[in-house]
Amino acid sequence: MNTPPDDTPWHTAHYQWVPPILLDQLLADGWRHFGHCFFRDQLNSYQGKMVRVLPLRIRLADFTFKKSQKKIIKKNSHSRVVIREVCIDATKHALFHKHKQRFKDNVPDSLYDFLSPQPALLPTHMVECCLYEQDELYAVSFLDVGQKAVSSVYAIFDPTYGALSPGIYTLLVEIQYALKLQKEYLYLGYAHEGASFYDYKKGFNALEVYDWQGNWQPFKE
Repeated sequence: MNTPPDDTPWHTAHYQWVPPILLDQLLADGWRHFGHCFFRDQLNSYQGKMVRVLPLRIRLADFTFKKSQKKIIKKNSHSRVVIREVCIDATKHALFHKHKQRFKDNVPDSLYDFLSPQPALLPTHMVECCLYEQDELYAVSFLDVGQKAVSSVYAIFDPTYGALSPGIYTLLVEIQYALKLQKEYLYLGYAHEGASFYDYKKGFNALEVYDWQGNWQPFKE
């Protein structure tokens, strides 16, 4: 794939299958995917304004859990965690429709806005991180797995479990999984320059930000 010019804010590319080593390269150059479509954009519209997009990743060799994150892990210690190949079923569709009620703007229609019809295989190898309270699924996140990196694609949860911070906890589970696999990076997706809904992604140690010139730098708030 040819890298687009640096002065163009929006690009897309389409793949049927991306091998792990190519996924690493795409993630390192600011790309990520929804469905079969990989994209990267330097600018985004947020609350009626154009804002600069900040791709973020965690340098896992230097990562440590913050005190607040350890509290979230402890708060969810009763939960059962299952990490496995992605399998979309009626339970996950129902959970998605509960989750999307949290939003008023840019409300997605379906899980397939983010995942391909064969998410375990295309366009990447993907796993799901499921959280259960007894037998009830209350949160699930989806994680691309590359050769040296993983990428957090999307997460959903039942809003009635909001006191457990399940959106953050699934990220912490993904980090633990990536550390177990001895990966080098976990990509968090995009945040915005300045305050936004995505600021929770800025609260991790060993965080790096992409400068859209091919370089990753330590993130400074």
